[in-house]
Amino acid sequence: MLAALALGVCGVSAANAQQCDALDPSVAKLLQAMSSNAQQVNYSGVVTLQRGGDMQIMQLSHSVVNGQASEELSRLTGQDARVERSGHPTDCMHPGHQLLRAADVFGGSFCGLASVYRFRVQPGDRVAGRESLRLRVEPRDMYRFGHVIELDQDTALILKSSTFAADQSVLEQFQFASLTMKPGSAGESAVAHEASHPHPHETEHLRQGVAWELTWLPDGFMATDAALTTSERKSYTDGLASFSVFLEPLGAAIKPGEGVERQGSTVAYTRGVLLQRRPVLVTVLGEIPTNTARMLADSVRLR
Repeated sequence: MLAALALGVCGVSAANAQQCDALDPSVAKLLQAMSSNAQQVNYSGVVTLQRGGDMQIMQLSHSVVNGQASEELSRLTGQDARVERSGHPTDCMHPGHQLLRAADVFGGSFCGLASVYRFRVQPGDRVAGRESLRLRVEPRDMYRFGHVIELDQDTALILKSSTFAADQSVLEQFQFASLTMKPGSAGESAVAHEASHPHPHETEHLRQGVAWELTWLPDGFMATDAALTTSERKSYTDGLASFSVFLEPLGAAIKPGEGVERQGSTVAYTRGVLLQRRPVLVTVLGEIPTNTARMLADSVRLR
């Protein structure tokens, strides 16, 4: 399925060819490095994550031993907790990585991303004492957010990332406050979560329900896996942003209305509807504008 994603993202029409040709080779090289290099290097540091009025400070460590990556994230503010992930192959690509690196097959054109985003490389600020390059990512439509990313000049590690709404307000910002290019020592906090890395066949346990589909997707978004038509969840990415749509059959109809909860760049949108006289609950969760989530919920149809 990942190979199919690679073909799909760069299989564009002649109308998009000019956009692909217009993508500066330096941008394509930077995207390639951002997607792959960060998995190959050791680093640790203190990071801040700002979402609206909420700020969290965390200790982050990433190490690579014999081609296996391990990560540890410990909260330094709020409730004491630690998340660990170990034994992650560095050559295993997540869907977003696959889309970013799909240009390997087509001479580095990155057509899929270039058709929905504009990219500009500029001199960056010093972040955590390291020189950076600034990558501006501007959406070509209203269905996704913009980004400003500060990348380490030596490793292309993301030092700072800001996500912007259409009115240029900052929705979310991640930044290293301190950084060293070696792994950190194990934290003392109790492990709250050991992150797993499921393979596609391991998602077959998802609850099965009615057959359904989306009749509309924003340009550039593609399925991240081969979910069955009856799976409760379908997930999509454009290589930078991602979202999932859930459909839950209900025993009885609920009052019309919608619920929206946003945290930073992530929205959770829910709506109870009748589809072919069957009551269902539709939920859209992802890094997209609220109106995009609403339009996705509108496009859900039973098959």
